[in-house]
Parts: sequence; structure tokens; C-alpha cells
Amino acid sequence: MQTLQTNHVMNTYSRFPVKLVKGKGAYVWDDKGEKYLDFTSGIAVCNLGHVPDVVKEALQEQLEQLWHCSNLFSIPNQELLATKLVENSCFDEVFFCNSGAEANEAAIKLARKYAYDLNKSPHIVSFKQSFHGRTMATLSATGQEKIQTGFQPLVPGFSYLNYNDFADLNKLINLKPCAVILELVQGEGGVIPATQEWIDQLHAICKENEILIIVDEVQTGMGRTGKLFAYEYFNFEPDIVTLAKGLGSGFPIGAMLAKKEVAKHFSPGTHGSTFGGNPLATIAGLATVKELVETDVLQNVQKMAGILKGKIELIKESYPFIKEVRGLGFLIGIEINGEPSNVVQLAIKENLLILSAGKNTIRLLPPLTITEAEIEVFIEAFQNTLNKYKKVVG
Repeated sequence: MQTLQTNHVMNTYSRFPVKLVKGKGAYVWDDKGEKYLDFTSGIAVCNLGHVPDVVKEALQEQLEQLWHCSNLFSIPNQELLATKLVENSCFDEVFFCNSGAEANEAAIKLARKYAYDLNKSPHIVSFKQSFHGRTMATLSATGQEKIQTGFQPLVPGFSYLNYNDFADLNKLINLKPCAVILELVQGEGGVIPATQEWIDQLHAICKENEILIIVDEVQTGMGRTGKLFAYEYFNFEPDIVTLAKGLGSGFPIGAMLAKKEVAKHFSPGTHGSTFGGNPLATIAGLATVKELVETDVLQNVQKMAGILKGKIELIKESYPFIKEVRGLGFLIGIEINGEPSNVVQLAIKENLLILSAGKNTIRLLPPLTITEAEIEVFIEAFQNTLNKYKKVVG
């Protein structure tokens, strides 16, 4: 392997001091041959673990046939994946793109086109501490000042309410937006789940006032919570949902799903993507979705998430700096008194990869295929990490 003497990659990430070169299942290896248990899943991307055989084989077969063609032609894999997503959701039509930000960008455009066609306000309401992407429209929809700083003027037409706040929801009536966009578990904002009662009120207000509900499932979708979509836990049907991350098992793909009455406001020329829905991306997506809905992966999440959370709750009592364990399925947040990035760095030394979220939360995103034996490996490494952190903070 050629060694690069100078790194010419733009400095847009604070990178960990590890170069990963190989992955399989729940483990990754660095360029020195060191093995790590990966409880990041590439930030909720490798839901079936690294290099899942079923996706690898589908991609290998497609590599021998066709890599790319224009969306001016019908793409069979695209149609099959769209059908699979529709069959397993409450939606009617799908638009394919390449990432979560692009999926949310498409959702914002569709909501505004819907508003334009029906002579409604183009205004969209988001929620504080949300994260919807880093394009100009999606960072404008994101309710975090730190994401927006330096990129003003923002795209106009967005406002932000407090998440899980009942009183704030009443402002929707006066704002009269065409849509609201939200995460059912705020991932980057600190792993904050919505409450059922708050979602019930939000849904009631939106339905009464003909406000579209866009659910950003870029992180919660594709089985991460134990169901294919997180909205299935909350007893309502969104008008639009966005996907990416886990949809392609690491192969770049995003999707926006919508009800027919909303989707019809997109027509030829209103939106598009050169690479969106290409044969390689959609075969990866198709193999991934089939594995999620046709095997026991989702049942494994529900069972193993309960075991993992139970073990974390038990060890929590030994560490006063742990305030709360929360989340849904395998999107788990551990709130601490202190800086979570310090815990993340100490975990690397225990050959364990974890993440942070928000100001004070450790984020766990294990692969959905994790075993009880691998959970035991995690608990041992995590306790060693916490013991070292305890010595630092006293």
C-alpha cells in the first residue's frame, strides 16, 4: 500500500487516531492489525454489520452487469427497491438520491412544491437540537446554531420550536406552516426520544390544520430502533419520511418516501439526481431491506437492545457521573456529567469504538446483528473505559 506523505484531504472532521482498513460483522481492523469492537456502525450505516455477505454477493453480481445509467431510463433495481419499501411502509412513492442530506433536501422541496401548488405558506417548522444535514436548506432546517454559524444568510422560511414541549406546539396554529420536520429520536442532538403524548398532540394539530409531517429517519430508519421505521412505535403515519445511512449497508444511497397525495406534486423537471437510484446503490438497498424484513434481524434488535440496556443500567450504579440511559432499540444514549469525547478516546484504548452526541451524551450504535457474546465483550471494555474515566474526573 502506498504511503501518502502529505494529507491533502480538507480538514472538515476531527478524526480519531485510527486508520481502519478492514471490517467484518461487529469488528474492524486498523492498518496495524489491531482489532476493535465497533459500536458506531459507521454512524448507524452498517446496520447488518460490516461487509454483510448478502449485500456483498448482490453487489458483486451487479458489478459484472451495469454500474450506472441515466434516470432517463427505467432502472429495474430501483423499481424493485421502491416496491419493497412501499410494501413495508405506509407510503406510495419513492424518490432516490445519495445521502440523508439529499433526502431531506428533497423532502423540503416537495413540501414547498405542495404548498406552492395549493397556495399555502412555504414555511416549515423544525425543532431545536435537531439535525437534518449540511446543505444550505438542511442546515437551515437544523435547530442548532453551531451547525449554522458561518453560513449566513440561511435559507429563509424556517422556524424552530422546543422539542417535546406541549405549549410550543400551539404556536403551529399561528405560524401556519406547510410542514413540520422532526426526528422521532434526536440523534446528533443527544439521543432524545419523542414522547408518545407529544407526538399525539403534534399529529392532532397537524391533521386539523392540514400541515404535512416529515419524519427524518436517516438515523432511526432501517431497523435501528427494532422496527423498520421508528414511526411504527408512535401510532401515526407521516406524510413524508427520509432515509439513508442503513439503507445501503455502507453503499451511498438515500430515499424520500411520500404518500401519493403529496408525491403527485413532483413531476418531470421538478427534482432529480444524476447518481440517485443507480443500479449499484439500489441493489445494495434491495439486498439490505430484504435481509431486514425477511429474517429475524429486527427481532434480534428488540431482544438484544433490552439485554444491552439492562446491563448498562446495572453498571450505571457504580459510576455517579452517569446521569441517564435512554434511547430506542440500538440507538442508545448515556448522559454523563462531563465531556463525552474523553470517554470516546479512552474507549479506543480498550479496542472499543463508540460515539458522542449533543453536549454530554455517549452514543452507542451497535450493528443490528450483534450477539449476546459480543455484548459481553462490549460491557467488559466499556467498564474498563469508565474506570479509567472515573480516575480522571475523581
